[in-house]
Amino acid sequence: MAEALAFNRDTMAEGWSARDLAGAELVKMADEGLEFACVVTDESAKSKLGELLRKYPERVFDVGIAEPNAVGLGAGLALGGKTTFVSAFGTFLCLRATDQIHTDVAYNDVPVRLIATRAGLTSGGGPTHNAICDLAIMRAIPNMTVVVPADAMQAARLVRQAMSHPGPMYIRLPQGEGPLVYKGRKYEYRIGKAVTAREGNDAAVIACGACVAYAVAASDQIRPEGTAVRVVDMHTVKPLDVEAVMSAAMTGVVLSAEDHSVIGGLGDAVAGALAEAGLGTKFKKLGVPDLFASIGYPDALHAYYGYDSDGIVAAIKTLLRS
Repeated sequence: MAEALAFNRDTMAEGWSARDLAGAELVKMADEGLEFACVVTDESAKSKLGELLRKYPERVFDVGIAEPNAVGLGAGLALGGKTTFVSAFGTFLCLRATDQIHTDVAYNDVPVRLIATRAGLTSGGGPTHNAICDLAIMRAIPNMTVVVPADAMQAARLVRQAMSHPGPMYIRLPQGEGPLVYKGRKYEYRIGKAVTAREGNDAAVIACGACVAYAVAASDQIRPEGTAVRVVDMHTVKPLDVEAVMSAAMTGVVLSAEDHSVIGGLGDAVAGALAEAGLGTKFKKLGVPDLFASIGYPDALHAYYGYDSDGIVAAIKTLLRS
């Protein structure tokens, strides 16, 4: 059942990745007359953002493989009064352009939406292309809102809401297609407010991005054994929905799951909230260990490092036994 939810093609976004569905939403928003600008790198222009570039060349700027320039230009456009979306590979956006993000965007507190594509562990590029420390960096930058959609449809809803959200924002999107976590289900989505993807009071998994689908699959897998596991989709990593964390802690067992280093990301944010509240909840962080990850397909690496659905189930059982 875990594999059926996480990797069955019926739950995929009909051939769309989060990047492309977010890009398609931007095209739709432009067609509706919403005013915004977009800065893309060479790779991004080949995605659905390329359609935006062709239809609205006056509002889209392709700077090639030059992430610092992209962020600097985006900051300038935002200072001129335009809400601006800047899209680039996640690892190069957060590392090569950190100075521009920190000083040009965040210091000026301007409405630049940084869309980091191919985030987390990716295939092909190896360790240099794995964006596994971006959440740690972006969480530490003042004024920055950090959001990690759970699926492609949520990514589309996010970019539309981002139009009216104040200040800068970092939007983290995974590579390739992914399961639609909420397919056929209506739910309220609001930046800064977590979503309960599964109910349960025996344990709780607080996850973001691709790990929300894994957590839902794990909850469904373990439920027939008599264990009801709550799944909290913490799509907004900063500001953290502390109320949702406190509610999850009432189960007595909490795990965090993220396609990111276990240092500085969602897990540390949750751990900090639990510690500040003085709660003695059983807690474990799941994610990429403190190392440069091996080369392989993302789902294989997720399993190898123990934060796919089977890894989550195993961690829940271990905490419940302890």
